[in-house]
Amino acid sequence: MSQLSGASLVSLVGAGPGDPELLTLKGYARIQGADVVVYDRLVSTAILDLAPPGTSRIFAGKAANHHRMPQDEINDTLVRLARGGRRVVRLKGGDPFIFGRGSEEAQHLARNGIPFEIVPGITAASGCAAYAGIPLTHRGISESIIFVTGQLRDGSLAHVDWESVRRGATTLVIYMGLANIERICRELIDSGLPPATPAAVIENGTLPDQRTVHATIASLPDRVGAESLRAPSLFVIGGVVDLAPALQWFAPAAITESGRL
Repeated sequence: MSQLSGASLVSLVGAGPGDPELLTLKGYARIQGADVVVYDRLVSTAILDLAPPGTSRIFAGKAANHHRMPQDEINDTLVRLARGGRRVVRLKGGDPFIFGRGSEEAQHLARNGIPFEIVPGITAASGCAAYAGIPLTHRGISESIIFVTGQLRDGSLAHVDWESVRRGATTLVIYMGLANIERICRELIDSGLPPATPAAVIENGTLPDQRTVHATIASLPDRVGAESLRAPSLFVIGGVVDLAPALQWFAPAAITESGRL
């Protein structure tokens, strides 16, 4: 371990988007050295099983409108375990600092004098899009990317740079948006995006049961409903989605409006 190591170190580790082979070497090493793993809902059993026998596991998963362990309790649990001399891994799906609330947990640890480190992971946007054959940038199509959360605290996506998206040179990636898909697509159109803008929703990205629905922002809610997609799902919106048929390399199903790719 690095110079941060010690009995009270908390490692905030990104587990990646799902496929256990996408875990980083550093993440693997931290899991192997853990006394206790505090893990989220999207962390796979295959990754949890990398911990040595006897390692304690504490489930701290969250789903929309249902938190098994409130964030304040998670924060306090990390402090308590670290003060007890346990080597703690806080294991999160994707990357801890991209919609993972890892920074809030790190702030709490810092306020309480607990040493910590951040072990980045492959975020869902890059991992799931790659496994769906969708490049997030492509010369002449997309020059930038916007990541937003689809959990609409204020009831809208008003914080999005719509002018950049309307110009067509930006890929929009929406995390955790499935429950609000109709409202999101309506707001995209109301904000000036052409209804025919290509869009995809990727369910269980990077896993053997991955499914991808290809449509437009106008037809996406109906297509997702028809295919009964469920969380965890990720939206990708923009011209890069149209590259998927040529770049499809991962075996699971990709579904277009006229059938399968």
